[in-house]
Amino acid sequence: MSDAHKSDLLLVIVTLLAAISWIFSKEAVLLMPPLLFMALRFLIAGGLLAVFAWRPLMRLTADQLKRGVGVGLVFGIAMSFWVMGLFHGTSMGEGAFITSLGVVIVPIIARLAFKEVQPLSTWFAIPVAIAGLALLSLRNGFQPEPGQIFFVVAATIFALYFTLNTRAANQRTVINRQGKTIEKQRVPALPLTAIALVTVGLVTMAESLALEPWQPTFSNPPPLLIWWIIASATIGTAGRFLVQTYAQSLSTHSHGAVILVVEPVWVSLFAAGWFGEIMTSTQLAGCGLIFAALIVNRWSALSNALKASLRKRKTG
Repeated sequence: MSDAHKSDLLLVIVTLLAAISWIFSKEAVLLMPPLLFMALRFLIAGGLLAVFAWRPLMRLTADQLKRGVGVGLVFGIAMSFWVMGLFHGTSMGEGAFITSLGVVIVPIIARLAFKEVQPLSTWFAIPVAIAGLALLSLRNGFQPEPGQIFFVVAATIFALYFTLNTRAANQRTVINRQGKTIEKQRVPALPLTAIALVTVGLVTMAESLALEPWQPTFSNPPPLLIWWIIASATIGTAGRFLVQTYAQSLSTHSHGAVILVVEPVWVSLFAAGWFGEIMTSTQLAGCGLIFAALIVNRWSALSNALKASLRKRKTG
């Protein structure tokens, strides 16, 4: 199996772990302050990975460490908005589709921040995605709910995180301000993930200290809370993001952005089965448009993947 195909397979697993993590997180924020939950979740997960990544961490250069922390800072801000969307949102499945808009925004961020040329399909996808968001807000007279706003902001910052994470996990050649060519060493997947997760934990811990009460949670914690935190930290965070970062490091030519669009579908199915969520026809239409935008946005990669699959069948 080629590295690109291995990357694609691992990213399918990532979508399942991510969807399961939504359930763990939703259950936890019903029992404790959301930012405190994120702090505990990510500090536990990052600390766990740091134990296994201790030697690689010690070998990182100052530049590699700086880029890892940078990825974590952006990721921490994104996760702060995400968990507030989960806390205030009325539909987990709807929130997952809104958050998935980060996939549409990734090429825009790459174009604006890194001058990367993007296909025409990117610009066709944007109005479709906006139409989907509009439908999701129809029930309020085109006034979005607080949870929806938090998810939209999170999606935008997630796009920057995904771009920075991919760039940090791969070897690159850049030209500095003096016009000299510099080789940017890749940050190995395990230490990169550990640094990013610990940084997210520290960011959300600082936010929680400033904004949330801790006493109710620690004075009388619900029995199930510790299990939701542990499950979120180990399965939904350490496992999920390590697999994702490793998958992204295998190949810059995998169809990761296409595969990751499946996540909101899994979340909606799990939310229906676990929480009994039911979407209205307008919500379903809005989610459908967002999913269509994701497909349009990645149509080139998707069509190439389909053509490669058909060629293999013919030659097999």
